[in-house]
Amino acid sequence: MSVFLRFLWPTLLLVGLSTVFSMIIGIWMGIRSGWRRGSTFDRTSMIGSLVLYSMPEFWLGMLLLLLFSSTLEWFPVGGRISTNASDLSSVGYALDVANHLFLPVLTLTLAFIGEFYLVMRSSLLDVLGEDYITTARAKGVTEQRVLKHHAVRNALLPTVTLVALSFGYVIGGAITVEVVFSYQGLGLLTYTSILAKDYWVLQGLFLFFTLAVIVFNLIADFTYAYLDPRVREA
Repeated sequence: MSVFLRFLWPTLLLVGLSTVFSMIIGIWMGIRSGWRRGSTFDRTSMIGSLVLYSMPEFWLGMLLLLLFSSTLEWFPVGGRISTNASDLSSVGYALDVANHLFLPVLTLTLAFIGEFYLVMRSSLLDVLGEDYITTARAKGVTEQRVLKHHAVRNALLPTVTLVALSFGYVIGGAITVEVVFSYQGLGLLTYTSILAKDYWVLQGLFLFFTLAVIVFNLIADFTYAYLDPRVREA
């Protein structure tokens, strides 16, 4: 438990931030793309999202490392904090952690955006074809109000489920990304435990990973039933 907790918080910070960022950006892109179907933004965002979604996370991380760390030297090559940091104040420590977090968070955010984008866009397009959307427009409701109060609210239901399920995988971390960036989290702990054949640590890690997915699946089911009256009636 002590080993697990020591590596848990860095992983929660890394994967939690990237999940939140990718969720916000992906949902916004999905709403705009679905509302303006066939536009330049829709075509461009669709291609970009599919490319990022199909790209291996570790390979994307390596490309970002080559560009921003090796070539431009803007960010450190890896690690969670600097071993030779001279400023140990709270502000200096936070800046150092953020500096090391930037590239791994950027990698996971870009990798996760496509998932939220595709689900939100598809769900919004389905909702826009419903009869109550046509009725609202026939009543003279403005397009912005139709989008905000009628379309998006109902289209968010599948995305809410996806968000809950995504947070279930937060605790498991992103093994390949943490290995590429030498980020000391649960993913790197899992990798080193496999190399060392430390089966006891691996058993504990897999138990926690499984419990996290089960718990957040349960939360997703309850959330969906709370948001959709049809599920409660069923």
